[in-house]
Amino acid sequence: MIEYAENPDKTTSQEYLDEDLYNTIRYVENDNKTDRQIYVDTINCSKRNAYGEMVAVQKRFGSRGDIVAWHGFQSFAEGEVTPDEAFEIGKETARRMWGDKYQVVVTVHLNTDNLHCHFVVNPISFKDGSRFQNKIYNHRRLREISDDVCRERGKSILEHSNFYGGKSRRAYWAEKKGHPTHRDMLKRDVEYCLSVSYNRDSFYKQLFGLGYSVDYSRMSVRAKEWDRAVRLSSLGYTADVIDARLTRNLYTPRFAADVWNANLPKKRRSVLLFYIAHDLGYNIEHSRDVVEIYIDLLFLIIINTFQTIKEIKDAVIMSVELRHAVKDLEQFIYDYKFLREADIHTFPQLDRYITDTQTQIKDYERERGLLRNKIRRETDPEVLADNKTQRSEITKKHIEPLRKNLDRAKRIRDKSPHLYDLVRQEFEMEAPYRQLDRNGKMIFKDAPEKGAR
Repeated sequence: MIEYAENPDKTTSQEYLDEDLYNTIRYVENDNKTDRQIYVDTINCSKRNAYGEMVAVQKRFGSRGDIVAWHGFQSFAEGEVTPDEAFEIGKETARRMWGDKYQVVVTVHLNTDNLHCHFVVNPISFKDGSRFQNKIYNHRRLREISDDVCRERGKSILEHSNFYGGKSRRAYWAEKKGHPTHRDMLKRDVEYCLSVSYNRDSFYKQLFGLGYSVDYSRMSVRAKEWDRAVRLSSLGYTADVIDARLTRNLYTPRFAADVWNANLPKKRRSVLLFYIAHDLGYNIEHSRDVVEIYIDLLFLIIINTFQTIKEIKDAVIMSVELRHAVKDLEQFIYDYKFLREADIHTFPQLDRYITDTQTQIKDYERERGLLRNKIRRETDPEVLADNKTQRSEITKKHIEPLRKNLDRAKRIRDKSPHLYDLVRQEFEMEAPYRQLDRNGKMIFKDAPEKGAR
């Protein structure tokens, strides 16, 4: 059993006592999942004091970052291995992968039909203090080692399976981050265009209205901000498939009256985002310096644009990627409210908020650590109960809300530059269609609609 987090050595600095690391180790050692911890072992640290020894290594090398541990797993086909076999395979895999430099806790969980091993790895090497890099090449290496160990013991593996699950590397990581790929966005738009078209000409006009250009001979489609075109056949839309769908619509009773006329192609002529930004007094064309960018206004422009799109039927965002971001409207509203409540307007202010919040969390963690030490020494039941209550309140009332806000602020900081780039792209696409007179009044222009090629 590892109970070191409840009884930390009094010589350990509070900044090296970590609730997340402790909780991760406790999760993989859960009695209900590991059959009273029969299937729990460690590598390069003692089973009883793994938490303390991992913390000691981090303290020794002064390497305390945001990542306090790496959590990996290894699963087996249902019914193919016994708990003992899974445990031996897991330990051997961990030894080959991390045994020369890192501390690892290895367990087998028995609470699902598929037995699986969990690994908790100290990211700091006990040998030289180097940090384990959670890069794609290490993902590959772990998989190769796991396959080798399983083969040696006559167990099955996923032969010839693509590491990215049949996707491109870019698509794999976009999906991991919850971002739609170009192909995902195009497929949704193609489905819409096919559902409201009755021949090739109307189909291509629908695509053009959504911001795409079409190469008719290759049947490939490209948005202006994409590096390369995507062939429709690569998405499963061959010429035969497209023609069959369009012919079916053509012969559907009242299709033209009820569907096609109600969903005419969008007009590419639009200055929607520029109009909204201008109305808010925000000129993105003069905001090239990150210090000058008002993040809260950026979110407000996007929110107003998306809400207008929903209200005005013929309005359209010309940037395909920005248009598809409308699915995140509720998240944008949530983030905007957070920025306003925290009085954050610029990137430097956001960075200061993140730094200040991290400092507050450390202060509360230090206070909570002092209570842990009191709990360790306290013998009076009433005082002990009171100390535990105080410790719990510090976690729930202070640390958890601060961590939630910190995560939100970091997420906004990470995604804001990309959103800014999308807005700039939309401004550039709108440029041929807008003009201001001498009094600053908007003049709408009819830019020539070039061919779809």
